[in-house]
Amino acid sequence: MKQRTPEKIGLVFIHGAGLEGRIWSKVATGLDHPVLLAELPQRKGDDETRKGLSLADYVNGIKRQVDEWGIRKFMIVAHSLGGVLALGLASELKGRVAGIAAIGAVIPENGGSFVSAMPFPKRIVLPAILRKMGTKPPAAAIRAGLCNDLPADQAAEIVRGFIPEAVRVYTDRIGVSVPNVPKLYVKLTKDKELAPSLQNKMISNFSPQSVRSLETGHLPMLSDPDGLRSILEDFLADAGYND
Repeated sequence: MKQRTPEKIGLVFIHGAGLEGRIWSKVATGLDHPVLLAELPQRKGDDETRKGLSLADYVNGIKRQVDEWGIRKFMIVAHSLGGVLALGLASELKGRVAGIAAIGAVIPENGGSFVSAMPFPKRIVLPAILRKMGTKPPAAAIRAGLCNDLPADQAAEIVRGFIPEAVRVYTDRIGVSVPNVPKLYVKLTKDKELAPSLQNKMISNFSPQSVRSLETGHLPMLSDPDGLRSILEDFLADAGYND
C-alpha cells in the first residue's frame, strides 16, 4: 500500500499597517513551503470603506483567506500590527497553528490592544490622535519611521502606497493570550518605528523560545529579505518542519 506523503507545513504572512501582502514577496520566494501572503481587509477602493471595521473584522478577514487556502497546518509570520492579528487568528484556528514568528511585531499583554502595548504617555493620547488625525502618518514620518534604512525609491513607493487602517484595529482589545506553540521573535536593531527597547517589552509579553536579531529598520522584508528568509528556515527546522 502506497504511503501518503505528509502535507508540508504552510506559512501565513501577515503584513503591518498601511502595507500589502506583496511586501513579503522577496522573503517568500525560495521557501520550500506553501505560502499565503494574507491581505488586511479592503485594500482596494476608497479609504472610507475601512473606517467602520473592527479588529474582529480584520482577524475574520484573514481567517477566511486561510480557510480558502486549504492548507491544514501552518505557521504564522507576523509583522508590526500583524502581531496583534496573529494572536486573534491563532485563537480562532486552534490546533492548526504550528508556530508564530513575530517580526518586529506588537504583542500586547493578555487582553490588551495595539495602543495598550505602547509606552506612557503615547498609549493615553494615541487613540484621540488617531480619531482626529487619521491613521495615515505624514510622509516625512513614514520615511523616518518605516523606511529609515531603505533607498529613496523604495521609501517613495511605501509613502505613495500607504493605506490608512480602521482606528479600531489599534484600539480594540484582542482578548486572547499568547498560544502555547513554538514562537520566535525577530528583533530589528535599527528600527525607528518600534524602538528596540519597546521590542524588548514585546519579547517579554510573547515569551518566545528563540529571539534572533537583524540589523535592519522596520521593514526587513525589503532591506534584508535573504537574512529574514534564512531565520525563518532555521525556525522551521528547529520546530521539525523543514524536511
